[in-house]
Amino acid sequence: MTTDEPDLGQVLGAHLVSLDLTATSRVEAIGELTDLLVADGRVTDAALFVADVQAREAQGPTGLGQGVAIPHGKSRAVATTSLAVGRCRTPLAWPSLDGGDVDVIILFAVREDDADSTHLRLLQQVARLLAHEEFLGQLHRVRTPHELVALFADDPENTGRSAAPNEPTHEPTRPAK
Repeated sequence: MTTDEPDLGQVLGAHLVSLDLTATSRVEAIGELTDLLVADGRVTDAALFVADVQAREAQGPTGLGQGVAIPHGKSRAVATTSLAVGRCRTPLAWPSLDGGDVDVIILFAVREDDADSTHLRLLQQVARLLAHEEFLGQLHRVRTPHELVALFADDPENTGRSAAPNEPTHEPTRPAK
């Protein structure tokens, strides 16, 4: 990571992770993750932020494929640029590049002042992580919020990485549908 890149540890914490989302729709999932951001003071107006995220969702799919979506909102309701991450109990229908359902949502909450620089760098960092099959496999099977935060903080280019205890190092990311 260069000094120009935001620190994922500063924008994502275990308190901003839910591995048991009960949502049955995109709107509900975004709402549950927004609640985490509001509870932490990172978003000051849930309704405004959700409306801004929905406006962005209307512009094109944020489902990247392999069960992951990255909805994002640039909003004056965001006090601190942050990520909230959730995994759904049941995969959700979500417009995705691969046409598949989504069970992991990485919600970007971006302050208007960070809309150009920080936002793009965060998207690039997360995209680099998501490009690694091992990262994707672990993302779908982490057991605790702390494991998920550690996964985001780890460098997938580091050949000394270790998988979660008792987990194989390489695992297919998702079964074919």
